[in-house]
Amino acid sequence: MKKVCAYLSIMFLLLAFVSNGAFAQDAKAATESGTESVATATETEESATMNAADQEAAPVAEKQSFHQVLKTKYIEGGVGWMTPILICLILGLGLVIERIIYLNLATTNTDKLLQKIEDNVKAGNYNAAKDVCKNTRGPVASIFFQGLDRVDNGLEDVEKSITSYGGVQMARLESNMVWISLFIAIAPSLGFLGTVVGMVQAFDDIEKAGDISPTVVAGGMKVALITTIFGLIVALILQVCYNYLLSKIESLVSSMEDASISFMDILVKNRK
Repeated sequence: MKKVCAYLSIMFLLLAFVSNGAFAQDAKAATESGTESVATATETEESATMNAADQEAAPVAEKQSFHQVLKTKYIEGGVGWMTPILICLILGLGLVIERIIYLNLATTNTDKLLQKIEDNVKAGNYNAAKDVCKNTRGPVASIFFQGLDRVDNGLEDVEKSITSYGGVQMARLESNMVWISLFIAIAPSLGFLGTVVGMVQAFDDIEKAGDISPTVVAGGMKVALITTIFGLIVALILQVCYNYLLSKIESLVSSMEDASISFMDILVKNRK
């Protein structure tokens, strides 16, 4: 009986020892697993933070000002081809600005001018009417001065002088418009010429490399496309300015014709 009790006691101790060992191993494994999970979570958070920082920093690094982008494309298009196009733009805009200033100075309040001339003509003071025309800028006043200067020769001479000098003033209004139209034609032509040269360069590169690949063709194609784009942009800008100037000239010519008719009516009503 004592042997049985001792045997049971030994078995109970062994079972308790094994159970404690297994529990300790499970606890250790759980602890290690928890540590690895925390480490993995920490690494994931750090990676996400770094990715977010990279995503935020990437646009800042890639973002460029319009001036920088324009400068880069200018260089990529080839300085030899982009410079003539740029010169066309500068000269064309210079002529456009000159014409705008001239046409604005040529604009005259014809109603006010005609009223002053009529008052002096009614009073028979033609010299005062001439002084009014001298002190008034614009082609309309110049035409009226030429007409008043020939009043003594008859209305037919006045009408002829107005018609002839009106043609001279119209030619002055349209001065430099031919050059603007020339630059409108040259700018895209230079762009297309750069396109042809770029294509030839691309085929030369293909022949040298003996292979048709995007890397080989990209350089020549880039020159071709960029020069064409810039040439068309310059032509569009100058074309818009050219049409504005034409509308301004047409308005001034129409005003000159209407004022000339009114001027002749004043002379006819108050002729000697």
